[in-house]
Formats: sequence, structure tokens, C-alpha cells
Amino acid sequence: MRREVVVTGVGAVSPLGNGARTLYERWRAAQSGIQDGVGACSEFDPTDFLSVKEARRSDRFTQLAVVASDEALRDAGWDGELPYDSGRIGCVIGTGIGGIGTLESNHIQLREKGPKAVSPLAIPLLMGNAGSAAVSMRHGLRGQSFSTLSACAASAHAIGTAARMIQAGDADAVVTGGSEAALTPLATAAFGALDALSDLGISRPFDAERDGFVMGEGAAVLVLEDGARARERGATILARIAGYGASSDAYHLTAPEKDGGGAIEAMRAALADAGVDAGDIAYVNAHGTSTPLNDRAETTAIKKVIGSDVPVSSLKSAIGHLLGAAGAVEAVATILAMRDRVAPPTLNYEHPDEGLDLDYVPNEARTLDVNGGPVVALSNAFGFGGHNAVLCLEVA
Repeated sequence: MRREVVVTGVGAVSPLGNGARTLYERWRAAQSGIQDGVGACSEFDPTDFLSVKEARRSDRFTQLAVVASDEALRDAGWDGELPYDSGRIGCVIGTGIGGIGTLESNHIQLREKGPKAVSPLAIPLLMGNAGSAAVSMRHGLRGQSFSTLSACAASAHAIGTAARMIQAGDADAVVTGGSEAALTPLATAAFGALDALSDLGISRPFDAERDGFVMGEGAAVLVLEDGARARERGATILARIAGYGASSDAYHLTAPEKDGGGAIEAMRAALADAGVDAGDIAYVNAHGTSTPLNDRAETTAIKKVIGSDVPVSSLKSAIGHLLGAAGAVEAVATILAMRDRVAPPTLNYEHPDEGLDLDYVPNEARTLDVNGGPVVALSNAFGFGGHNAVLCLEVA
């Protein structure tokens, strides 16, 4: 019998502020964390949470992951003592780019001052697995620990992989999620060179006037546990990871399939894994990047798999695109919204686009009519390279 996987704690740092509940409550209130065309974590100062030494010895993406993990473990009731054998607790943290801030700053030192000016910590700080390593060391997690790197699907892949570890009996719990801090000159210029960024700095998914995504940064971490063991210890169950589906477009390095083929396969796989039908889905948290190609392909996929009546909204309208952290941040926000029976809004939606005719929950949150039963939602994450990862989340 497959083990049940439940979520017992969540934590986040985002452009909407510090804390998972702050993220959700401000999104629900239709507040935007995008300022001057960027979704920066402006309320986050690492030294409010870490010592000066700890902050100096970690890239910003690692700092964000560590702080989000601290909140998630507190939320799960892991206060100072692990509830299971440390060798049975894993750690999987996704990222799209890793420590690019460290890479850029040390390259500048190399060019301006020579090799001896490069920090001996440069490689440990910039490597993509630095976030998972730091989280596992901070909390003494001695089970499997690694990172997933699949562009903007990375942290959804991390959560799905973590769930599989528990289902397979390889772990009793996994601390999982994603982090990204790529608001750097090189990353910004590179995405700009791809014509991927909004010229006006406005994130407006599915709107006819969308012209690209807005870059953001942040992190989210979830504590996943074997459901039976979590209940045995008296944990509060926030949600259940009911299903997980993943696929590859095998089509193009940056563009999705126009007919949403890969996304369709991942969504159907998540439904099948959860053992639910399309009609059971009460809400879809869309990848919703505010790019012309993604929003159209994703709309096509949702209509094909779920239909046209389900509420669909995009958190990226409020915080921008957090790249590899997006899937985890959006999963956390979705779980909290489902607990309140609320479909949060897609901000800046004003102009319908031909063929994009779903219920995008424009500009104002709405209560979900679920007749008192469990709320089942999909959270989509699609990345450059054609990576697709979909989580099916259930809140009792």
C-alpha cells in the first residue's frame, strides 16, 4: 500500500513579504509585490534571521532557502527536536540558476583584480546544491539530500520527488521546496536578450496586452511527512500531496508546444496519480507567466484536461516570476488558499484575448463553492527546456 504524503509545515520569503501567511494574505487582498518592474524581496534582510557570518558565507538564494526552512519547521512543530531519526529525513531544494550573484561578483573580481581576488568560497556558494546542503546542515537532516535543477519547474519537481521518496519508504519526512535570487545584471540582461521580459514591467497573465514576464526572487519550503506517522505524533495536517505528474515537451529549448501537449500529459498524469477526475478539480494555480506563448499554450492545456469552468489564477501577477522557486511558492500559496476555500486573483487582468477564455479570477479573490468537501487543486509549473511538473493538492 502506497504511503500517504501530507504537508505539516510551510515557510516562504517573497516579494509580498516575509512568511507564508503574509504571501497568501497579501495576494488574496490583491496586493502586488512588484515595484519598479521587479519582484524583489524588499522586506528581507538576511541579518534579521542569520548571523553576519552565516549571511556572508551563503549566496542570497541559500539565505532565502534557509529562512523559509526555519519557518516551515516551526510551522510543522519541529521545535528544536526532529520527530524522526535524522537519517530518515531528506532534503530536496530546487533552483533554476543557483548562486548567480556569487558567480557575477567573483567574475568581476577576477577581471578587475586577478585570480587571487576570487573568494575561496565562490564555488561552495554558487553551486546549485548549496541551498539543499545548507538546509540539511542547519537542521541536521541526514537522509537523502540533493537539488533539482529544471528551470522554472525545479521546485515543483523537488516536491514531487520528495513525495516519491516518502511513498517508496526511503524517508519518513522530507524538507523540500525551492529558492531563487537571480535579480542580477547578467540574468536580467540575458532574459532581456531573449525578449522574455515585459518592457513595461507589468505582470498581467492571460491579458491581451501581456508582453513578457517580470523577474522576481524568493523561496518556499514545505515539510512533507508520512501521513500515518504525522498523525501518530499529533501533527496538524495542512494538505495532502495527492498526485504528481511530470513530462517533457521534447520540442524547443525555450518555447512550449503550441497545443500544450507536454503540459496536458503532466496534468493528466497528476490526476491519474491522485486517482481523481477532472471534475474533482476546484481550482488551478496556473504557471501563468504573462508571456504570449506560455499563457496561450497553458490555457489550451487546461481547457483540454479540466474544461473551461474551473477558476484559474496566477500568483506571478502579484510577485513576478520566481524562476526555479516558482513551483514551491505557488504550491504554498495554493495550499493556504484552499484551506480558506478561496480562489485568489489574477492581478492586472483587464483585456480579454481571443481564445484565452477561462475564468481567470480577475483582480479580486472569490470564495469557492465546494459544498463542504475536500478541495482538490492543481498547481502547474513549466520550465525552459520543456520541463513540465504538476502537483495535485488536496485540503480536507
